[in-house]
Amino acid sequence: MARLAQTAGLTDIQEEILATVRTFVDKEIIPHAQTLEHGDTYPADIVEGMKEMGLFGLTIPEEYGGLGESLLTYALVVEQIARGWMSVSGVINTHFIVAHMLKQHGTPEQKQKYLPRMAAGEVRGSFSMSEPELGSDVAAIRTRAVRGDSGYTINGQKMWLTNGGTSNLTAVLVKTDEGAEKAHQNLTTFLVEKPEGYGEVLPGLTIPGKIDKMGYKGVDTTEMVFDGFEIAPEQILGGVSGQGFRHMMDGVEVGRVNVAARACGIAIRAFELAIEYSQQRRTFGKAIAEHQAIAFKLAEMATKVEAAHLMMVNAARLKDSGQRNDVEAGMAKLIASEYCAEVTQESFRIHGGYGYSKEYEIERLMREAPFLLIGEGTSEIQKTIISRGLLRDYQSRG
Repeated sequence: MARLAQTAGLTDIQEEILATVRTFVDKEIIPHAQTLEHGDTYPADIVEGMKEMGLFGLTIPEEYGGLGESLLTYALVVEQIARGWMSVSGVINTHFIVAHMLKQHGTPEQKQKYLPRMAAGEVRGSFSMSEPELGSDVAAIRTRAVRGDSGYTINGQKMWLTNGGTSNLTAVLVKTDEGAEKAHQNLTTFLVEKPEGYGEVLPGLTIPGKIDKMGYKGVDTTEMVFDGFEIAPEQILGGVSGQGFRHMMDGVEVGRVNVAARACGIAIRAFELAIEYSQQRRTFGKAIAEHQAIAFKLAEMATKVEAAHLMMVNAARLKDSGQRNDVEAGMAKLIASEYCAEVTQESFRIHGGYGYSKEYEIERLMREAPFLLIGEGTSEIQKTIISRGLLRDYQSRG
């Protein structure tokens, strides 16, 4: 048993779930990840395996057919899956965020309608905030829903939609006219049901196609274009308009723990590859791990892996307790993503020229790690959130 990234105080059920997922990753994900990733191929067989394991319903309450597990359990599962291939964790990340938003904010009718099918993996979720000219300024959303006699009509364009083509339920944040002075109070989350696929999937709703990316292959990233798309008021999350920003920020807060877990998973794998390779590769008559320059790199990498894991676990446990964790989630996401990039870079250097070859796994990790520096908010956004929280809690008494 590896000593890094262990979590104290887990229940027997949590340990059993993690052991099962770890075995699945080692047998079903890692051996196939390179081929699937280089081919930008959706991991259909792996997704089916996750359905059978009940991972799509991991945090959905038992009354709706899920396992009713905590955010911590989910984060630790994501860490293991990302260790195998980050794209697979992306398949369930947006699904989990939508399920969380429904569980916390949905009407009883919405919960009953969607959560049982989400737990079974029949309905797979995605969520959309960003727009082509938006960046991190969520309150400046332009996509607009206008109320008519029979419902709402949505017009606008959304961007960077993970699982946009393969999901069939999307939580979409749009602008509505609530008459509020503050822009973020004029936002509403709609639950958009749609078929899987690309092109005009419904009248007024188009998924143009997959965006070609440097890494994060296999999982589809798309745009979502609304042109006179009609939707019923019953599809507003929670049944009340103007609450979308609060709903989405709750989801993103959970998502930041998820991204931290993914970063931990990649960092763990990069370390595993480096420490294995450094004991096999020999120079000047001995394994390169016996050279102090490499040994010190391994020590620093392991310390960063451990620190990131502990911060991620702390943020997840805080959220599970019901307390506000915006600062802790921001800190975990910041440190985990930055350390992930650094650990992956050092592993790449330890591999030398072989690290530049597509034959070696570290090449793929080098293209995946940068995504975590920007996903769910850049490092600079995390620093903004952290500093605001600190100034809130440490107000000057002078």
